[in-house]
Amino acid sequence: MRTVLVTGTAGFIGFHLARHLLAEGFRVVGVDAITDYYDVGIKHRRHALLRESNAFSAEEFDILDHERLMTFARQAKPDAIVHLAAQAGVRYSLEHPRTYIDTNITGTFNVMEVARELGVQHLLMASTSSVYGANEDMPFSETQKCDTPLTIYAATKKANEEMGHSYAHLWNLPVTMFRFFTVYGPWGRPDMALFKFTKGILEGTPIDIYNHGQMWRDFTYVEDLVRGIRLLIDAVPERPASRDAVPAGDSLSPVAPFRVVNIGNSDKVRLEDFIDAIEQELGKKAIRNYMDMQPGDVPATWADASLLQTLTGYSPKTDVREGVSRFVAWYRDYFAA
Repeated sequence: MRTVLVTGTAGFIGFHLARHLLAEGFRVVGVDAITDYYDVGIKHRRHALLRESNAFSAEEFDILDHERLMTFARQAKPDAIVHLAAQAGVRYSLEHPRTYIDTNITGTFNVMEVARELGVQHLLMASTSSVYGANEDMPFSETQKCDTPLTIYAATKKANEEMGHSYAHLWNLPVTMFRFFTVYGPWGRPDMALFKFTKGILEGTPIDIYNHGQMWRDFTYVEDLVRGIRLLIDAVPERPASRDAVPAGDSLSPVAPFRVVNIGNSDKVRLEDFIDAIEQELGKKAIRNYMDMQPGDVPATWADASLLQTLTGYSPKTDVREGVSRFVAWYRDYFAA
């Protein structure tokens, strides 16, 4: 039985990934700080569900505690590490930038040190579509330069990619960075748009719609995302024999066992249409409060996920209306709404 250490297992994506890996017969060891960035009750509930499996175990502490993280990892003896723990959120980064530096930079460094010392077979770490920043050439592909991040959150994630590349080069540590595109689904974070829109519509309170609804996002259903991550665990990058050995369209580094991979639905959906789908599923109209673009945001994201398809034979395809329907069903059940 292979063992995967997952950071952030009480989080939205970490919970779904752990559940997916357990269903496939992996042993999963998790770590999560259970911070109060949002309601810790939902985090504890996620962990409780995972603990129903004998193949899951977790400890609750901050990855900033390097000594404890190293001790924990040595005992777990993971074959691979999937690093998802992070401080997320664009708006929150405008008010609390230091939290992003601490968790996303120092915390990630601690995880990389663990992977280096243990010599794991593969280190996979979460990045974000936000690293594409001010890029306008869409769909976004992994071989594009990403030199114009618009938020401290995006900047920390870009830094993680650079840190990962240096470790891959120096220590021959296989590293895959995956860039998420607007992930949504059951057990989502309360600060995410789908959660806030659903809550507002049901309660009859106004929902804030930025850029007057003229926003496009590549909405990616969470189960599709974690399936992509699971398949990438087996797609271990190898240092190429020469610079000329890197296939066209592959983000594989010419000097390290390092690769960046988009995981997205490869489809742009207008924000207004996304809200329409929520209204239709709830059978209730939203009170729409149209607002200007918020600082650091971008009008559109759209993934070229062809590299994921090449590496794994898989492409996310869940239609946004189906995904919204599944979320609303979960929300009504969880909150008895």
